[in-house]
Amino acid sequence: MCMEHKYTCKCGQKEVSITYKNELMPHETLVAIYCPQCSKNVAYDQETMVEDNGWILEYDMEVANFSAHKLPPDHINKLSSELLFMEDYCSWRGIYPGDHVDSIKEREAILSLAKTNPTEYLKEIKGWASNRMSRLSKEGWRKAHEAVAI
Repeated sequence: MCMEHKYTCKCGQKEVSITYKNELMPHETLVAIYCPQCSKNVAYDQETMVEDNGWILEYDMEVANFSAHKLPPDHINKLSSELLFMEDYCSWRGIYPGDHVDSIKEREAILSLAKTNPTEYLKEIKGWASNRMSRLSKEGWRKAHEAVAI
């Protein structure tokens, strides 16, 4: 089961949804979120942070290590901030902040074609996912790229 959890970035200007895959990690795993505006003043620590297109997620790796026994065996010894992010143990709900809302809007716009132009609808819906991932990858979102070895 995955639940939605909302957080506000450190400067208070942006709200994002975070998912904790199967609720394996406690909420205390996430220390802070920095939007592109407030991340400019952050000393980046590769051991405890992940940067994604100007956003930074900061993790408490001691808390994560305490709960690591719940992870699949091949992830326990590889636990890192990168793994927490890329495997959705504590990451955006979707590909980027707000993705879960934007993707619904995009699909609804395409769905409206189904009643007026079914042929165009089929064409659009078939290409939507791959075109979308290609666009998001070009924009620099990490989870839009192929999975990397962790």
